[in-house]
Amino acid sequence: PPVRGLRASPRARSAMPSWVIDRYGRNDVLRFTRDMVFPTIHFPNEVIIKVHAASLNPIDLSMRSGYGATALNMKRDPLKLKSADTEFPLTLGRDVSGVVMECGLSVSYFKPGDEVWAAIPPWKQGTLSEFVVASGNEVSFKPKCLSHTEAASLPYVGLTAWSAVNQVGGLNKSNCSGKRVLILGASGGVGTFAVQLVKAWGAHVTAVCSHDASTLMKKLGADDVIDYKSGNLEEQLKTLPLFDFILDNVGGSTEKWALDLLKKWSGATYVTLVTPFLINMDKLGVADGMLQTGVTVGSKTVKHLFKGVHYRWAFFMPSGPSLDEIAELVDSGKIQPVIDQVFSFSEVPKAFLKLEGGHARGKTVIDVISKK
Repeated sequence: PPVRGLRASPRARSAMPSWVIDRYGRNDVLRFTRDMVFPTIHFPNEVIIKVHAASLNPIDLSMRSGYGATALNMKRDPLKLKSADTEFPLTLGRDVSGVVMECGLSVSYFKPGDEVWAAIPPWKQGTLSEFVVASGNEVSFKPKCLSHTEAASLPYVGLTAWSAVNQVGGLNKSNCSGKRVLILGASGGVGTFAVQLVKAWGAHVTAVCSHDASTLMKKLGADDVIDYKSGNLEEQLKTLPLFDFILDNVGGSTEKWALDLLKKWSGATYVTLVTPFLINMDKLGVADGMLQTGVTVGSKTVKHLFKGVHYRWAFFMPSGPSLDEIAELVDSGKIQPVIDQVFSFSEVPKAFLKLEGGHARGKTVIDVISKK
């Protein structure tokens, strides 16, 4: 039997197939290679996963173009021990569903052969590869009722929505029943998950999307569906009763009027996933960018607190325990994957172009082990 420890894979391989970028830019920077360095377990809590399926998220488009590089490089090398930026060749892709191949010495929760899913944080090498390394606390057992292709569509958007709704917004299965929830940008990956999550917890859900997504929203459980193209969205929403919680996947001008739709002095909360944190650091550098970000969120929080509502920012947070809870909801039938299109591993550039085109209804998934 192979010796398990702090070393390379039991196969003792040195290279693997992967889609990488060597510089930031448009879609032509994507490059297929069979010589990507095989992942190595560096810490005793890590596992190596054979990737069966991955999926794309808007953050992959942003990272391909260099968005957030300053903050991510700081996270990769916080003590600046390396003489130059060494993020390249960089593998994109955050979602993975696959099989554990090897475990570090302190991993007792998983063993080789286990079917798992995870969302790999953006400062680590991604999942558009044959294998990927992850911390054990980022990994969870895959829902039994889903195929790898279906499972790969959920971890990143699920954890992003979970962070916004539960960890930042404070909603859970015991306090959500009967609350009025508004989801702006409901037909994307995070939106389709959030609609199902708060509906599973008993909320009344109003989903904002374009008309062609209204059937999908109703299928996922939305009580009211508002077409943002059918007139002034702000005026349409003002005709409805006030909300207890708003999740904003859109940002921009919506922030100027959306908070007026909340019930005042009742603990009502607005959470946005569109924040200037990474772009501030790209533009201003690490220290000034963090300072500017702190000033912005602090001033907005205080301003809205005086108006009787809570203003919050939310971010994706990797979490195996949260994925455990999501897996329970999936296996009980309360959350289902929403997949727009599946591409083979050879079609990764085409999948990026599909995502770049926008207007997807659900996720763009990559079947990594397909032989096409």
